[in-house]
Amino acid sequence: GARRGGAAPRRGAAAPVRAAVSEPTETKQAGYLQRKKEQDAKGFTRKKLSKLASPTPSDIAIAQACVPNKIKFVAEAYGLTEDDYELYGKYKAKINLDVRDSLKHRGAGYYVVVAGITPTPLGEGKSTTTIGLCQALGAHMDKEVVACIRQPSMGPTFGIKGGAAGGGYSQVVPMEEMNLHLTGDIHAIGAANNLLAAAIDTRVFHEKTQSAEALFRRLCPTKKDGTQFFAGSMFRRLKKLGIDKTDPSELTEEERAAFAKLNIDDDKITWRRVLDVNDRFLRGITVGQNATEKGHSRETGFDITVASEIMACLAMTTSLADMRERLGAMVVATDTSGDPVTADDLGLGGALTVLMQDSMRPTLMQTLEGTATLVHAGPFANIASGNSSVIADQVGLVMVGDGGFVITEAGFGADIGLEKFVNLKCRSSGLKPNAAVIVATIRALKLHGGGPPVKPGQRLDNAYTDENTDMVTAGCANLVRHIQNTKAFGIPVIIAINSFPTDTPAELEIVRLASIAAGAEDAVVCSHHSQGGAGAVALGMAVDKVCQANSAATDFKMLYPGELSVKEKITKIAVDLYRAGGVEFSEKAEEQIAMFTKQGFGHLPVCMAKTQYSFSHEADLKGAPEGFTLPVGEVRLSAGAGFIVVLVGAFPTIPGLPTRPQYYEIDVDVVTGKIVGLS
Repeated sequence: GARRGGAAPRRGAAAPVRAAVSEPTETKQAGYLQRKKEQDAKGFTRKKLSKLASPTPSDIAIAQACVPNKIKFVAEAYGLTEDDYELYGKYKAKINLDVRDSLKHRGAGYYVVVAGITPTPLGEGKSTTTIGLCQALGAHMDKEVVACIRQPSMGPTFGIKGGAAGGGYSQVVPMEEMNLHLTGDIHAIGAANNLLAAAIDTRVFHEKTQSAEALFRRLCPTKKDGTQFFAGSMFRRLKKLGIDKTDPSELTEEERAAFAKLNIDDDKITWRRVLDVNDRFLRGITVGQNATEKGHSRETGFDITVASEIMACLAMTTSLADMRERLGAMVVATDTSGDPVTADDLGLGGALTVLMQDSMRPTLMQTLEGTATLVHAGPFANIASGNSSVIADQVGLVMVGDGGFVITEAGFGADIGLEKFVNLKCRSSGLKPNAAVIVATIRALKLHGGGPPVKPGQRLDNAYTDENTDMVTAGCANLVRHIQNTKAFGIPVIIAINSFPTDTPAELEIVRLASIAAGAEDAVVCSHHSQGGAGAVALGMAVDKVCQANSAATDFKMLYPGELSVKEKITKIAVDLYRAGGVEFSEKAEEQIAMFTKQGFGHLPVCMAKTQYSFSHEADLKGAPEGFTLPVGEVRLSAGAGFIVVLVGAFPTIPGLPTRPQYYEIDVDVVTGKIVGLS
């Protein structure tokens, strides 16, 4: 199963998930089948879909026709007791983190990551393949399996892309609940993020409008007995300043001033506000324009909530103690002396952790065929870390135990989501994947082979529906590049060819042969969108075979060591994975890299923020380009999350709405209360 390696666990980390001594796979499988029989008697059904409609109905029509199991039965089927979860209605539950300890005697399952080739704006069915594969393994192959996927942002849900619960007969249900508010984790992140933003501007305002002594008196008020006191959260700043006194009255005048005045440089406040909506007009704003702010205005902007560093902390953390440290360590600004100012300097690390405490637990849901899904964290892959949480993967691995499978999804193409899965997520967790599934479509390969532009809401050109083997052959250069990059991490690759009705046998065979020639272990045509798990059984068999052959994952490796400089890490990704000829750093990026390195953050890995539609920075540069110069326009520090974000070119961190957004389709039947038009 999954093996540990790489960097040591972070501070406050929970006991790592390890493959422990456990009963033989045959015995465990027999135990699983017995539990499955018992659960069937209680009303739980891990069912093979039947009576599939053709043509395939809309996603929401299929989802609403499904009668899901009550989630408590799904939990019990995986050996969870009522003490291991908290119900959120009939079909969702939050899983307690201590199951990682109570179930560790089972060992850890195989660890499989799903990524894709460079997509079209329509998406190539990566989430659908993740769910279809899990349905195949669980409902059709009698394996224990858990899917780990991200919580969808409502920005894309109401914008262009739609939801992220899968599609067709390979979905997570109820899809309406997953694609909208779920259990409120994204809302909690927004509240925590914006509380911190408010605290920063308010602190700057108060420091500019009163003396250090007056500010100290207000920060350390006098009790009825005449004594002053520090709040518990203040001792972290005192420790940072080297002050070990616990009585405010004992501080010298100089110590009181150092404690009270953060001296934040207005021009170097990096923390931005967030909301979970695609609103391009908030990319740049001015705050503090009301007369009550006495002229203390400044320029700032909004990001989409899933790009918040707090979301990244949630995705990377391993325990509540670790989350507390990460949130407190987030750098929000630089002071006038050039030193970092953190959330703990503002006394806010504890309050942020309180807001995020419930969100620490993954949400248990189910697929159409009754297999378990853990939904947790939702960082975008093009502007953030792009993977579901370390915690969800750890929980899933012990839920399935030895011989089972955790299928975790990485966002967009393998150059983005899978690269971050390796260099950020696995570096933090120490887990090693046993296999990678890369999803490809004939449609995307034709686009990379010279096909006309693909635009949401517009009819596909005939080039994508008529047979064109030359275009597919040319487009396979993109697929080959992704296979090569993934194999460079020491991960064996299986290609899942997500088939469409217009694909021809000749086109599909070209992709299969090109994949094998490039070093893939197998290439399998899948039809899970129209057939559910039955359409991904061949893929499941290929994954099972590869995982058994690579059970120790001994060849897995990172792309770069931590001791490289920030610029060297960026260049390594650009040249080795993107095949750029070099990197051009803007003057602003050079200054930021120098500052972060001086502040002691040069050892952190890097998180590239760039277009998902090309290996390069130019979305229209398709196929497998090489030799281009990659422009780095800006660099941001995510000290709590544990990486440095690199913005390639002028890359926006909050999307905009298209001319015809998805929200035109979404409504509610006021008689039945059912949602319509969600996709």
